[in-house]
Amino acid sequence: MGIVTLGRRLSWSAMLLASAIAPASAAPKQSIALDGAWEVRIDPADGAAAKAHPREARWFAATVPGSVQQDLIAAKRVPDPFKGINEAPIQWAGMTNWQFRKVIDVTPAMLARDHLELVFDGLDTFATVSLNGKTLLTTDNAHRRWRIDAKAVLKAGRNELLVSIASPIRTLQPMVLAQPNPLPGEYDSAFGDEPKGKQTSPYIRKAKYHYSWDWGPRLVNIGVWRPVRIEAWDEARIDGLRVEQEALNGAEARLVARYRIVADRDAALTLRTVLTAPGGSPQTVERTVQVAAGANEVSVPMTVAQPQRWWPVGYGAQPLYGVAGSLIAGGVASDGVNRTIGLRTVELLRKDGSFGFKINGVPIFAKGANLIPFDNFPTRVGTAQMRDVLQGARDANMNMLRVWGGGYYLDDAFYDLADRLGLMIWQDFMFGGSVTPPDAGFRENVRIEAEEQVERIQPHPSVVLWAGGNEILAGWENWSDRKAFKKRVGADEQERIGVGMAVLFDRVLRDAVLTRSPGTPYWNNSPATDYEAPTDTDKDGDRHFWDVWSGSKPIERYADSCPRFMSEFGFQAMPDLSTIRGFAGNLPLAIDSPVLKAHQKFLAGEGNARLKLYLDQRLRPAKDFADLVYLTQVNQAQAIDLAARHHRACRPVTMGSLYWQINDTWPAISWASIDYHGQWKLLHYAARQFFAPQAVVAEHRDGITRVSLVSDATAPIAAEWRITAFDMAGAKLAQKGGAVTLDPLSAHEVATLADGDLFAGAAATASYAVAELVVDGRVVSRQIVERGVPKDMAYPTPGLSARWEGKRVTVTASALARAVMLDFGAVAAQPSDDGFDLLPGESVTLDVESDASAATLKRALTLRSLGPQQ
Repeated sequence: MGIVTLGRRLSWSAMLLASAIAPASAAPKQSIALDGAWEVRIDPADGAAAKAHPREARWFAATVPGSVQQDLIAAKRVPDPFKGINEAPIQWAGMTNWQFRKVIDVTPAMLARDHLELVFDGLDTFATVSLNGKTLLTTDNAHRRWRIDAKAVLKAGRNELLVSIASPIRTLQPMVLAQPNPLPGEYDSAFGDEPKGKQTSPYIRKAKYHYSWDWGPRLVNIGVWRPVRIEAWDEARIDGLRVEQEALNGAEARLVARYRIVADRDAALTLRTVLTAPGGSPQTVERTVQVAAGANEVSVPMTVAQPQRWWPVGYGAQPLYGVAGSLIAGGVASDGVNRTIGLRTVELLRKDGSFGFKINGVPIFAKGANLIPFDNFPTRVGTAQMRDVLQGARDANMNMLRVWGGGYYLDDAFYDLADRLGLMIWQDFMFGGSVTPPDAGFRENVRIEAEEQVERIQPHPSVVLWAGGNEILAGWENWSDRKAFKKRVGADEQERIGVGMAVLFDRVLRDAVLTRSPGTPYWNNSPATDYEAPTDTDKDGDRHFWDVWSGSKPIERYADSCPRFMSEFGFQAMPDLSTIRGFAGNLPLAIDSPVLKAHQKFLAGEGNARLKLYLDQRLRPAKDFADLVYLTQVNQAQAIDLAARHHRACRPVTMGSLYWQINDTWPAISWASIDYHGQWKLLHYAARQFFAPQAVVAEHRDGITRVSLVSDATAPIAAEWRITAFDMAGAKLAQKGGAVTLDPLSAHEVATLADGDLFAGAAATASYAVAELVVDGRVVSRQIVERGVPKDMAYPTPGLSARWEGKRVTVTASALARAVMLDFGAVAAQPSDDGFDLLPGESVTLDVESDASAATLKRALTLRSLGPQQ
């Protein structure tokens, strides 16, 4: 049984607390963690589940923070759903009511404190908390923190804390099934626990991806999913601190530290605020205030001379300031909080339909991707895993990630990393796409959640936008199932639901940002126009474009128009073969193997047919399964390369390109550019090129090649551009180019070339062109131009060879080699570049990161390209 002793015997935290007991007013607040070993069992009241699973009806080991699903996997009561075809055997856990238990040993010294509060940072979701048999709390929102004073119930010695959590599906299902027209949701269950079209997820405040998405499994987590603690305090405590920036210029920054002080009596208190500059120099401000019993708002103004501004990566440094707040009572610091802040201004560019970001007065073209949760079990995510993805984004020349709204509000460590790496964060509120309930009680629940989360995340300069959620309003306006729903329910109910959403997204969430993070823009949804025009069009606001992939349209459709800001577009590929072997084992595989379909969630597992559709349209036949994996990654990289370069060439009409998606929640066939195990797909390497600070964009269409040059720099750059046409034997056909000055923050078309002028009459399948941008004598951007799809090109045999020195390899091509991949098979390895083109006679030297030995890497390597097999 999980036991924590809050006293002399076992808990050093409690020993420290007991030694600090002096006059009550002088004792510092103490926080005693209740994480770690707990116990869990099926709730005895759930008789059917207990009968079906008698072993789990008895207490067994649990870990907090966590979920019962993780506990079952750890105890080997269910197979790992990430392996093989094991998603179905765990579904019963989400349909069962559970109890979590921990025994706390409390000393008399502990009970001498004025307040002993139980604090739950997250309960998922419908929980009843009881202590020594007395119910203290019921919860209904996994995104909120819950706090209750437990002193009156605690006793010296043994105390039993019991958290009963009901199945979210079973809790809501009677209400949903009783409705003739339940609210439209997201993805129907594949396991029969909910009838089609009658989803419970729209009615709950819980991570929506738990119910499955078109890239992730259905794992309806239940558990104490955030840390738990007892906070012991006397007289007063700091309940919150946010640091607001009232003004910022070159001479000074005027800040206000806004405290929320909770006191149990009228008292005179002193607040000490220490602001530490990036260089380490501190300034201290003290203020004595008279507080009343209850919640008190206290403001402390501060001024920073010669402020150092935080900049997105590529535009400047990321200096950060420390703010430490202390509550002084009786001359002793009784409570304290710490924040890290950055100084910057953010403006949302909105004029005649435009949409973009201006940071510190500089218009920034947003380059990046959408970020989904890092794992289906959030408590497994460590700082190292988050750092790998965020560093990977920065290494690929990204400057923005959109935190998508179907997951959960991420840990503070995520935003700390983004602050330090200079990555701008577009932060969705956690609404994934379902129509929201129109009742006032739901909105009040969300209001508390939103204010709490905005206040927590507010200090981070990386967060440059709060958006109301993902595709709720665009779906309500445009999707066929929503239109059919509105027709079924009639005008009055349609208006009631529509008004409810307007109040939620235009008032409740907007007010949370205005009051808790002034200076950070709010956007009512994505895609959206903030109620100013029709949603999800090229003309206004941000755009989600899915005609390619979801609509099966050819990838060339990406270049049909210039949207204002492309916040979603995507194309799938298989993950690294080492990742596939990790979940599929070593049996022979084909594109329609059951295990691959189980890890492909698009079209309920039939999405691999879409992979094949695009492969058949564009690329040569696969030689074997490993070659198939390679070809899907080439297709993905080329599709997103085409789109992202086009978006950049559309500047300033287009001011952002965020592809879907950078990461995975489990090992899957998906849109990710970095797979679940951290392996880069070819797309992520390509992103480093198409998001380069200076880039060439060569677009061939209707017999014409248009060459544009793009620069993100804030100063002019002297450069040269050239485009050279070759036949497949490497003979030069023609060359165009010249010197140019790249204007700051610009995209500029420098040439429009007819095929006859560039290719000198050579056959389209037997020639190609190489567009290059040269700065200071170095090629900073290169792009291959072809006049046909790759499968029709008469590529020569590339003559690829590899020469090894330890874990460094030099790859050489004797002829044109398109999309060269270093394939290490089932060995996990990451070269410093991949998916690159080599012209005849060119070589590239690469470092390979891997836990495998150099000898193993050399044996495992297969060099792949789009050309004929060697």
